[in-house]
Amino acid sequence: MEKVIDLISKEVADAFEAAGYESRLGRVTLSNRPDLCEYQCNGAMAGAKEYHKAPFMIADEVAEKLQGNEMFASVESVKPGFLNIKVSKDFVRHYIVKMMHEKKLGVEQPGHAPEFIIDYGGPNVAKPLHVGHLRSAVIGESLKRILRYTGHKVTGDIHMGDWGLQMGLIITELHHQHPELPYFDENHTGPYPKEAPFTISELEKIYPEASGKSKEDEAYKAEAMEATKQLQNGHKGYRALWHHILDVSVTDLKKNYKNLNVDFDLWRGESDVHEVIPGMVEYMKQHGYAHESQGALVVDVAEETDAKEIPPCMILKSDGASLYNTTDLATIQQRMDEFHPDGLVYVVDKRQELYFTQVFRCARKTKLVLPETELHFVGFGTMNGKDGKPFKTRQGGVPRLENLIAEIDEQMYGRIKEGNPEITEEEARKTAHQVALSAIKYGDLSNQPSKDYVFDIEKFTSFEGDTGPYILYTIVRIKSILAKYEQEGKSAKQALLNAPGSDTEKSLMLQLTKFADSVESASRELMPNRICAYIYELSNDFNSFYHETKILTEPDQDKKEGYIALLYITLKVLETGIDLLGFTAPDRM
Repeated sequence: MEKVIDLISKEVADAFEAAGYESRLGRVTLSNRPDLCEYQCNGAMAGAKEYHKAPFMIADEVAEKLQGNEMFASVESVKPGFLNIKVSKDFVRHYIVKMMHEKKLGVEQPGHAPEFIIDYGGPNVAKPLHVGHLRSAVIGESLKRILRYTGHKVTGDIHMGDWGLQMGLIITELHHQHPELPYFDENHTGPYPKEAPFTISELEKIYPEASGKSKEDEAYKAEAMEATKQLQNGHKGYRALWHHILDVSVTDLKKNYKNLNVDFDLWRGESDVHEVIPGMVEYMKQHGYAHESQGALVVDVAEETDAKEIPPCMILKSDGASLYNTTDLATIQQRMDEFHPDGLVYVVDKRQELYFTQVFRCARKTKLVLPETELHFVGFGTMNGKDGKPFKTRQGGVPRLENLIAEIDEQMYGRIKEGNPEITEEEARKTAHQVALSAIKYGDLSNQPSKDYVFDIEKFTSFEGDTGPYILYTIVRIKSILAKYEQEGKSAKQALLNAPGSDTEKSLMLQLTKFADSVESASRELMPNRICAYIYELSNDFNSFYHETKILTEPDQDKKEGYIALLYITLKVLETGIDLLGFTAPDRM
């Protein structure tokens, strides 16, 4: 569906051409003076020098050509040479009606669905999720939804850390604590227990203990490294124990991500490419992509145009051990072989930008990806406390994600119960969680991904201002009005939209026409904050209209029906917007 601004630009471009000027001068933009007009064109200013004519004279001629055009309520030439444009009320109404009948509310859909894999989440197993995992999960989930809405086929992969030294550390500590377990008995011949010898709580204590010991005791660290090696070489007892660690961890991770309304299509990790690595390394050697440097195997990725030094991408260390680079490159190879995607998107801490520059260049140089394969690094900033430092608890530790969510849930629960004393316990808890998620997710997503931001619970949970709860409150307000209308035995869905009768109504309708722009921009730039900015403006426009307009008490039934139709459309757009951000709205707050 063509955008409003493109339709207007086409008409103005034709008018420039009809007046004897280049049509390219007819480009229209949103007005930077909404008090004067809705759209503007500065083409006459640009054409003045070329045509040796005063810009206001060109603007006058073009404005004259547009008089009587049904698309416009007014086109005024304003000195020194601007065109101030207002669209007609009927044009706005017709556009929105058409938008409502279009697939995806007018968002452009590609002829061929490009296939993308998004790598987000990235937790280590056997460790609890903490606030440091929030941004990757929230941004990645939203991008997955946005890309799907814009016609992409998207696979979300959690890509867990499940194969490195941390596994060896856990196995070693378990061996020290419980040497009697069959996993450590070299003579064990029967099947291993089906149940894990630990709970998630016990497992989460084991890793920090083991990690602490390895930093102080070289012999312990060496034992853990040997355990890691044996695990990776297929030690039956260690593999059985590793499966327990994975099962217990993944069950807990799924519970916590579900609580955050985040889900993954693939639950894979570093271990899934262990068998891929030897073949990939051999391929890089045979084709002359990799060479030895100080005993290590590297691929040179520096380019002549680099403003700063880009070190080689190390494939194997001097002792033959693989690195994160190796695993990530093997994962790229596996994804290309299995899915043949058009693009890969990595949602990762922005401090890893150099690392991913090396990996992406290495993947291209070694032809693990096609020349046309898109490789995107979405680097996110840190989530900070009010002191500007990384967010911590009052005790100074890094908060567990489930504890942070539970804390905000409780705050919202208190407010919901206070405002709705008759509400059931079940509904109050569900509503509180919906509002809490909106606060957390919108608070994060409303910022540009690469920017650091202050996680201010008081601000994010406010029902006023640029917050998730404010957006939800607007949606709930609309739902309430529509519910009352339908109690009269009428259908909001069947209500017919009228041309706008007031400035606030027209502003709201014009804002609705910009929905597709915001979604397509968010998809193209991989920036969910574009949708946040849009739904906030839309909420503001709706609330201005609401406060100025008697909706349910309007005596003119046709006018009342038009208002209801407008509310129905606004609700649909807002609910679509928050779904793309990864949260939902309750029926009341």
